[in-house]
Amino acid sequence: MGKFFALIVVLLFFSCTSKQNATTLSTASKLDSVSFYLNEVANTKLKPSKKIEIVNKAYKLVKFTDDELYNTVLTQKTHTHLLLQQYDSLLFYSKLFINHSKYTKNKTNLGFIYYLKAYYFHTIANNIDSAFVNYNLSKNQYKAVNDSSWIAKNLISISNIQKNKSDFFGSKETITEALHYLNPNKDSITAAHAYNTLASDHRKLLNFDDAELYYKKAINLTTSYKSILIYKNNLAASYIDSKKYSKAITLLTEVYENDLTQNDKKQAARVLDNLAYTKWLNGSTHNIETDLLNALLQRTKHKDLKGKIASYTHLGEFYTSTNPKKASSYLDSVITLSKVVKNPKAEKDALNFLIKIHPKNINYRDRYLFIQDSLYKNDLKVKTQFAKYKYDDALKEESILQLEKEKAQKELELTQQRAQKQGYSIGIAVLLLSLCFLFYFYMQRNKRLKQQNKLDKLQATLETEAQLSRKLHDDFGAKINHAMVLLQNNTETTKVLDSLEDLYKQSRDFSREINDVDTGENYKDHLYGMLQQNNNQDIKLVITGGKNIDWTIVNKINKTVLYKVLRELVINTNKHSKATVINISFKQNSKKLEIICSDNGIGATKKALNTKNGLLNTEKRIKAINGTIIFETKKNEGFKSVIEIPN
Repeated sequence: MGKFFALIVVLLFFSCTSKQNATTLSTASKLDSVSFYLNEVANTKLKPSKKIEIVNKAYKLVKFTDDELYNTVLTQKTHTHLLLQQYDSLLFYSKLFINHSKYTKNKTNLGFIYYLKAYYFHTIANNIDSAFVNYNLSKNQYKAVNDSSWIAKNLISISNIQKNKSDFFGSKETITEALHYLNPNKDSITAAHAYNTLASDHRKLLNFDDAELYYKKAINLTTSYKSILIYKNNLAASYIDSKKYSKAITLLTEVYENDLTQNDKKQAARVLDNLAYTKWLNGSTHNIETDLLNALLQRTKHKDLKGKIASYTHLGEFYTSTNPKKASSYLDSVITLSKVVKNPKAEKDALNFLIKIHPKNINYRDRYLFIQDSLYKNDLKVKTQFAKYKYDDALKEESILQLEKEKAQKELELTQQRAQKQGYSIGIAVLLLSLCFLFYFYMQRNKRLKQQNKLDKLQATLETEAQLSRKLHDDFGAKINHAMVLLQNNTETTKVLDSLEDLYKQSRDFSREINDVDTGENYKDHLYGMLQQNNNQDIKLVITGGKNIDWTIVNKINKTVLYKVLRELVINTNKHSKATVINISFKQNSKKLEIICSDNGIGATKKALNTKNGLLNTEKRIKAINGTIIFETKKNEGFKSVIEIPN
């Protein structure tokens, strides 16, 4: 890579001293060189001081040459200035990037720039308002590109701000939102950090069981051993708050004896201080003072001001009962140092102990009440402020979405209008073709239906004729033959006359069956008489709904078909069903007549139903007049026919 870099430099040198004495490279050459420099900067082993040299070379070449590449170089430059703690340059180039971002659609780089600014305001400048605003801006940019990992990182940072400002409920809500964006398998370290923050929120809200649960989740999830030690120390602090001193001592001892802790003197002092303090709370006095003082010494040596406040507070509490003067001295140091680091809560805790030592000191009490009141007002202000930030951000996001929706709607309407204008002729042609096709299809269908209707009627007629022929041959012919046999055998005149009487009755019924049905005013009586006549006296016939039927609006052919179909159904029931009751119900509306004929007989299987010629013939008769008939039956569950015919 070094030889290749040298070669590029030589080529650049000779190109700059060409015949034309050009002072700049061609655009293509510049872009190639910038890409080369960016690849160099991507080397994580390079020191920030070396990176800034390479980035500056790229910056000189790419300035205003290519928008996307220019913004990429600005991103690297801003980040490198942060690494070098060159904060003025960080703010300058981040502002330059944001102003130039209107020329590019790279929301990922813009989100990163906002995150760098937020990080600076949060951890360096201690400007919480600006930090909160920039974390929100960064989050919204990453939302636009669906980068869930970076959305979560911004939400976690916002949650930490809320937690540090004692907005524990707000912090808990924000960190819970962040967890929705995290995949524990993919973002295990970030997810563990989120659970640690959530646990701290619960600890501050005195929900110690939930705190323990989420600290353990963080410990089990993270792949960073250093983070494991930090989370275990935090879990131990929760045990201390809930007075589970033995558990805290075991955990702190494990953390303190770890090599990673010992190599980090600042962390080692923190753990040692917590361990000694916990042992003292648990009733031990062995080496407590020595360990507390040793922790303070290490914190002083490493200029850990926040750590010194914790040590001074623990020592002040430790000496409260045995050496009030020394305790007061340490607690006074807490007050002095808390003003330096702007930590009024630490001063409040120190004053709480000083009031116990000096109960008659009104100044301590007044100062304590003043700080308590100030903290309450500040916490309330912070909660309201953060809520307003989130509300304003939500409104802004909603407004942007609404504008985008309206823009998309307008573009859609314009597109639809253009499509309508362009498609009128095609639409009309398609419509005409469709109408022609539908007309042709309709005519063919009508023709086919008429033909089918004729065939159905012809088939129904033929089958009726065949049925009558079978009756003539099987029933009437057999009885004539029987009468002839009686005469040949010189049978008694009475028996011969009885046989002839039966022949007369059968011929009369047969005549009625093949003759025209009276479809006039007497149709109803004629129909009911036929039903009663063909019904066995042992079977009860129940007819309902007949009074409401207007037979005058029913087609004569339909009446005839219905008459013969019902006759066939009643005869079939009497012959085969073994029923005791037949129910026939009539129902009519403006378009159709519905008849339901049912019995409580033995019914039939589907297979047996399909073999009954009489029933098949009734079905064809009904279809011939554009009606429907449905048979519903199961073996031993009765028989039901539902007939619908047009009026």
